[in-house]
Formats: sequence, C-alpha cells, structure tokens
Amino acid sequence: MRDKALRIVLPAAAIAAVLLLWQWAASFYTEDQFPGPRQVALAIIELVRGGRLWTDIRISLLRLGTAYSMAVVTAIPTGLFLGRCQVCRRAIGPIVQLLRPISPIAWFPLAVLWFGIGNAPAIFIIFIAAFFPVLLATISAVLSIPESYFKVSRNFGAKPVQVFISIIIPAAFPGIMTGLHIALGTAWIHLVAGEMLGADSGLGFLIIDARNFLRTDLIMAGMILVGVLGLILNSIITLVEQLINRQWGRTGAPA
Repeated sequence: MRDKALRIVLPAAAIAAVLLLWQWAASFYTEDQFPGPRQVALAIIELVRGGRLWTDIRISLLRLGTAYSMAVVTAIPTGLFLGRCQVCRRAIGPIVQLLRPISPIAWFPLAVLWFGIGNAPAIFIIFIAAFFPVLLATISAVLSIPESYFKVSRNFGAKPVQVFISIIIPAAFPGIMTGLHIALGTAWIHLVAGEMLGADSGLGFLIIDARNFLRTDLIMAGMILVGVLGLILNSIITLVEQLINRQWGRTGAPA
C-alpha cells in the first residue's frame, strides 16, 4: 500500500514543484514572452473548444502509426535474418552504418521532392527515424543469444521453424523491445519536426502555425501535448511488453 501511495504522491509532488517553478519563472516576463501555466491551460481549452486539437492529434497519431508499423514489420524480419546470416550481415553492414548516421531531417528536401507536401513526406521521415533503431537492436539481440541454445536445439532435432519460434524470438525479445522503445521516441520527435517543415496539419504544424501568429501560449500548449502523448505512447508499449512477458512466464518484466 505504501509503495502504491508513493507511486502517486511522488510524481504529483514533482509536477506541482514544476508548475510552481514555471509560474515563478513566468512572473519575470510578459504573457506574450513566457506564458504561465494558467495561460497555457486556457490555450489548451481554446484548442479543445475550437475542435482543432482532436483533428491534429488524430492526424499526427495516424502518421505515426502508419510509419512506425511499416518500420517495425520491415526492420524486425530484416534484423532477424541479418542476425543469423553472417555473410549477409558483412555485406549489408557497411551500407547500414553509412545510412544510419544521416539525420532523418536531412532527407526532408528529397522527401518533399519525391512525395510532395502532405502526409507522405512526414511518414517517410518517421519511417527512417524508426527503422534503424529497430533494425540494429534486433541484430544485436539475435547475436547475443548464447550458442548453447542452438546446440541443444540441434541435439533434440528441432526444425528451423521450431528454432525460430521457440528460441530466437523469445531470447531476442527483450533486445527487440529496447529497440522499439527507442524507435518510438525518435519517431515521435521526428514526426513533430516533419510536420513543422512540410505539413498543413498535425501537432507540429499547430506549433509552427502558432509561432507565425506570435501565440506563445499555443506554442507551449502544443509542446506540452506532444510530451503528454509521448508519455502515453511509451506507457502503452511498456504495457504490451509486460503482457507478452507474462505470457512467456518472464519474471523480469518492467515494473
């Protein structure tokens, strides 16, 4: 009971402290320069009443879900394959290491040239941002599986499909989930950046549009909403990880 109470009290106290510090800092500036918590809360209410907020959130989540799903369904199988195929890994590895350090934002001029303005460039940028963390984490997770697991499976005459389902997937799962967590964060960051650069809707566009009208309260409202949604998305993927771990009887699921 005490631990449950602390899980509620400590975050609540931290949030209250941040709000007080924020209000204190805002008192040194005008509302146009640095709005306080009350002004930002009113800005969020304004967005809700105007009906724009839910539209922008829906569009941003749709873009994220589309690109993130595409990255996951391509990066995980590719990573599993490269993790088990040493020759292929040596052949493709230099190409991956060449492309990985390129910032997804650097691709944006080409994305606009290829796909025009709208959903497609943002989806492409998010895909690039999410693909490499998942790919590299999957490869690393497969390579970290002890060789003794495969020796035992060969001794029992397990077929390749059985080895894949019963050994590789469960053993690599924690590492893959680490990549999925990282990819979700980078995808969400670059979603907002992509919407700022070449979209006419979404949370990123909301922030850049508010800047054009010098509405700092709406800018900060958009920033807070981005953070809150990112927290919710991370909590959802953590919950999914815990459920899968329980199905497999893992006792080390994240708390």
